[in-house]
Amino acid sequence: MKKYIVNYLIIFGVISIIGCEQDFLDIKPSTSILQPTTLDEFQGLLDNTSVINTTNALGTLSADEYVYSSYATWQSARTATERNAYVWAKDFFSGEVSANDWTLAYTAIFYANNVLNGIEEIKVDNKNSSRKDNLKGWALYVRASAYYDLVKDFSPTYDASTASNDLGVPLRLNPSIDQILPRSSVQETYNRILADLTQATRLLDAGLPIANRNRPSKVAAHAFAARMFLNMRKYDLAEAHADSCLQLYNKLINYNSINLNATTPFTTTNDESIYFSNASNKYQAYAITVNTYTQISPELISLYQTNDLRPSVYFKIQADGSFDMKRGMTGIGAYPFVGLATDEIYLIKAECSARRDDLSTALRYLNNLLINRYKTNTFQPVVASSKTDAIAKIILERRKELVWRNIRWQDIKRLNKEGANITLSRPLNGETFKIEPNSNRYVFPIPDNEINLSGIQQNIR
Repeated sequence: MKKYIVNYLIIFGVISIIGCEQDFLDIKPSTSILQPTTLDEFQGLLDNTSVINTTNALGTLSADEYVYSSYATWQSARTATERNAYVWAKDFFSGEVSANDWTLAYTAIFYANNVLNGIEEIKVDNKNSSRKDNLKGWALYVRASAYYDLVKDFSPTYDASTASNDLGVPLRLNPSIDQILPRSSVQETYNRILADLTQATRLLDAGLPIANRNRPSKVAAHAFAARMFLNMRKYDLAEAHADSCLQLYNKLINYNSINLNATTPFTTTNDESIYFSNASNKYQAYAITVNTYTQISPELISLYQTNDLRPSVYFKIQADGSFDMKRGMTGIGAYPFVGLATDEIYLIKAECSARRDDLSTALRYLNNLLINRYKTNTFQPVVASSKTDAIAKIILERRKELVWRNIRWQDIKRLNKEGANITLSRPLNGETFKIEPNSNRYVFPIPDNEINLSGIQQNIR
């Protein structure tokens, strides 16, 4: 294999993320790494789930789905970042070196760029053409997903009137990672994501990889596009991709078939999972099954109706009567599932239909989902008197359904752009912390260590 020379400091940063894991890349504390050259090696690179399928979790830390059990437990949180995220502090990282929140996405981009750069050297024949296309589509999907993970958190919410001037993120499109790049605009960042995702959709296999849901497919590409366009408030495009996704795959789980007493109610290959991805588990709030630090917001718990099975499936009752998360749709570990699943796509389809005033379609998709969430023969279909009423009821179900999936923070930002005027507040030790609609603090700061290394422009908080 040929050697690919890279900057020592950047490699050292990547080592700090991956730690001692042995994977194909086998990053060593030297000035070179090995460049993959075969399809098997490219697949090995993309199958590294600890990098490719792991995202930051700042949105979950900052959203209103949980509370600290006391001021003392907030004070004793593992990191200053956790404490600061909870109260939306201006000095977010307090000088801590962030190992995952920014750099992990760029590590995934580095992997994807290596595949995209090297795979073009593979000669195509009848035996490998389809596999080469799928691996190229996979790499494009990974790069698009990583850039979306960055821009949704470290840039302003997409607004067509300001996107050309709002600061996006640096766009690395080749494996040369020692080059310092400036921040692109939000519009340029989304243009790159859309270009990669469009090409990926053409190249990826149509069928869902049932046993390997860490690998993308056309189903996942359409689901990803539906989520992204929803957050861009391009509801017509979100609905079109939701339709394309559900035409290919639309399974739902009847929660009456789930063991309500199980701490791990879902498997990693459960029927609703389209694409597996989880949030970084470095934060204390994710020590789910033994968590004495945080609990599910009592306000959120109060939203569920009698005979709704979701509280029993999602939450565990603690000794003090509070609720904590069970292991969610990841099926493993104590960290949030942030991937793509059919329940989210049903809700996107329902909301987008309601926004174009097609209430019958909106309620049909909503009720098709909800009948699978209530005890058998107890569900009363949702009805709506108007477009506004239907949207409000669908948004409420998004909040109850998509708990702990790193979605609520993006929903608040999007809905405030629509004029929802949601103000979050947290009482803590006699003081109430608030974050106003459309505040600059909805945009996370870039970690200090990245600013010091690259000199790129910091976000205003």
